[in-house]
Amino acid sequence: MAAGALHYGPLIGELLREERLQPLGPGSPNQAAKERLAKLDVSSAFVAAGVRDRDMASCCCAALWLYHDFLDESHKLSQEIATPTGSYWHGLMHRREPDYGNSKYWFRRVGEHPVFEPLHQAAAELAGAEPQAAFLRTQKAWDPFAFIDLCEEAAKRRGSSEAVCRKIQQREWQLLFDYCYRQALGQ
Repeated sequence: MAAGALHYGPLIGELLREERLQPLGPGSPNQAAKERLAKLDVSSAFVAAGVRDRDMASCCCAALWLYHDFLDESHKLSQEIATPTGSYWHGLMHRREPDYGNSKYWFRRVGEHPVFEPLHQAAAELAGAEPQAAFLRTQKAWDPFAFIDLCEEAAKRRGSSEAVCRKIQQREWQLLFDYCYRQALGQ
């Protein structure tokens, strides 16, 4: 399963069964998942769990569309969530689009986010010896704007930093999804 050690309901679990290392760009929508995604809404995704925060549950739905490279569908959902976390998903979608300036706009609306600290730690580890990502090992806190710049450069050059960015992006998705899922359930 793609996301951490949480136990999701059957619909979410099925949608995360396939481990996906998303591209830095828009990717190709996973048509095999489209029918299941089309049935996805807050009620069906959290059928047995009981939603306490509908915005966070909606963030999970936007995230699942993004996970399967359906950027338009993810965008429609995330732009309707007027919270810092909704802005985070919106910024991730635009980073993948790629529309880096728009991504930065949405990250300015995020401010400081609870997943930044664990993401900062994970990125430092995942950066490895990649010279372009060296700043990730020494930065004092997560800087989403510097990561957007790194992704933009990596997408243009298609070098070893692309692989590092994709791994960090995957970890970011996992951390943010797990955060949203827990918040949706009031945990």
